[in-house]
Amino acid sequence: MTQLGTTTALPSLQDLLDPRNQADPYPLYSRWRTQTPLARLDDRLMVLTRYEDCAAVLRDGRFGHPEADDPRFAGRRPSLDVLVDDDGRPVRGFLGLNPPDHTRMRALVSQAFTRRRVERLAPRIEELTDELFTAMERTPGPVDLIEGLATPLPVAVISELLGVPTEDRHRMLTWSHAVAGALVPDFLLPPGAAEQEARARREFTDYLRELVVERRRAPGDDLLSALVTVHDDGDALTENELLATCTLLLIAGHETTVNLIGNGTLALLRHPDQLTRLRNDPALTDNAVEELLRYDSPVQLTVRFALQDAEVAGVPVPAGSTLLLLIGAANRDPAAYEHPERLDIGRTPLRHLAFGQGIHFCLGAPLARLETQIALRMLLARAPQVRLAGEPEWKDHITLRGLSRLPLSLG
Repeated sequence: MTQLGTTTALPSLQDLLDPRNQADPYPLYSRWRTQTPLARLDDRLMVLTRYEDCAAVLRDGRFGHPEADDPRFAGRRPSLDVLVDDDGRPVRGFLGLNPPDHTRMRALVSQAFTRRRVERLAPRIEELTDELFTAMERTPGPVDLIEGLATPLPVAVISELLGVPTEDRHRMLTWSHAVAGALVPDFLLPPGAAEQEARARREFTDYLRELVVERRRAPGDDLLSALVTVHDDGDALTENELLATCTLLLIAGHETTVNLIGNGTLALLRHPDQLTRLRNDPALTDNAVEELLRYDSPVQLTVRFALQDAEVAGVPVPAGSTLLLLIGAANRDPAAYEHPERLDIGRTPLRHLAFGQGIHFCLGAPLARLETQIALRMLLARAPQVRLAGEPEWKDHITLRGLSRLPLSLG
């Protein structure tokens, strides 16, 4: 039986907030995984760092998301509730739901947000990437990849996907940054952050309500129109469910992709042998994106809650426990990968938890992959001599790992 660790064997969770560890959390993860891979930090909080443990919890229906008024989890949940129904009950996107509510809602959304719809976006994503790259090429001196490409590309794509007018894209960017706090557990949020994030979500949903009215009156070919009209045996998304889903899509469709493009580019630049390998063999791009997802995951942690008594790796987990799954640590577990600290764009077989696993596997994964594949191909084709032009800067975010600045020389 795996021995359960104690707080004396682990650094404080506050170490996750240390700027030095946010710049490079992997040595910290390695110590945690080696010293106490499954640790109880108090009577209600456990931290998991191994691949198999995290994957098992993500697949296990005994772990999920509690009802908003469940007192066992007060102050522990991510702030996923943004709306209330006519009875005053919180309405969440399917990320925060359990079956059968999750099953119903995801089935409806999946009918509208199909792989075919994503694939049809490829020519437009290439066009947008070309426009942004051309603008960077015209910039004298070094360019910031985050400002010039990694941020505007996903916000343009998710805006066009939802049918948001071009003149409102800057508002989408502001809202996306703010509502990303919904993925952070309450107990890890800095003071005042929850209130700020809630205000941004209210502004976003108020804006979406107006768009929904327009789409009901005159549906278009965008995803919002498809979500408005989708039905399954007479069932349909309520307006609040629709708004909660769009809020989730904004986070999944923008923030994670920004981080994947930025983190992935930096990883390649810091491993010139792999950069040269990819430049010489563009057919490796799809596999390279999967390895970049594993190597420096845009989503570093997620939370699950024990809805009933359970166990992980032979360790009892009482109902009411909160489990912090360190995805970034799991994706570098030496028990799951050979030489996990090494970037290898030809790694096979390649599995990772960057998009989750089980019923909550990220619905936006195909879109994030497609945007990153296109961005990397164009970067290497248009800037074969690309190199770092300064020190990268990291965002202050515990769940979503990404760069705020990545200075590059393109020539």
